[in-house]
Amino acid sequence: MLSPKISGYPALLTATVHLVVPCFQESARIAPFLTDLKATFADDRQTKILLVDDGSGAAEQRRFLDVVEPIIHDCPLFAAPLLLPENLGKGGAVYAGWKRHEDADWLAFVDADGSCSASETLRLIELARSSPTNANPTPPAFFASRIKMLGRNVDRQFKRHLIGRIYATLVSELLNIPVYDSQCGLKLVPRSAYEQVSERLSIRGFAFDADLLAHLLDAGLKVHEVPIDWHETPGGKVHLIRDSWRMFRDVMTIRGNRSASE
Repeated sequence: MLSPKISGYPALLTATVHLVVPCFQESARIAPFLTDLKATFADDRQTKILLVDDGSGAAEQRRFLDVVEPIIHDCPLFAAPLLLPENLGKGGAVYAGWKRHEDADWLAFVDADGSCSASETLRLIELARSSPTNANPTPPAFFASRIKMLGRNVDRQFKRHLIGRIYATLVSELLNIPVYDSQCGLKLVPRSAYEQVSERLSIRGFAFDADLLAHLLDAGLKVHEVPIDWHETPGGKVHLIRDSWRMFRDVMTIRGNRSASE
């Protein structure tokens, strides 16, 4: 059921959230984060969490279920996990999960590694819910950002920091978007805003966040970048040379798609 409407969109304090956790071969390290989510969101009756395994393979998906089912069993916070038959990429997994939104007011995702903690995830959601309504029929999206500033703590390997700064520069310069960190793994988007741009989203891999950001802005929608506490979690799959090339390729694809649509 949709929450009550104020000024043309849901009353934010009671807005429902459909939170997707995209997973790829995460059975070995997801349990602590799920336990944290379960405890942190125990009193939140307006959030639903959906785990999406991105085609990790039959054997890994069985291990995944063996790990997660004892944690989420009989917990109304969690929907039944979605197991994709093939790997779609992180963006593909997020969008597959968002399709099962059940008319939630907000669509969100958070990375499965727990680098964006459950408490920071809840803080971003509460920030969105408490945002004042205005004449705009669609509230802004909220993108978490790893900005090391007063009051915020970012614990990050130099390699990942370097890749992030390279990518942010590519996005800013080639797409003309003044964003500090488009790739932080925690985002919250009004469902109405996502539905305005969803058919134009073409990137399903590493750069899907930048593609989503670009199309939201091009549609005249606002995006707020929110500094969060972020802690590096062991077991990441970032490769400096390979992923730097993929970042450049995907940003050029986004740039070309935007030019073609003008």
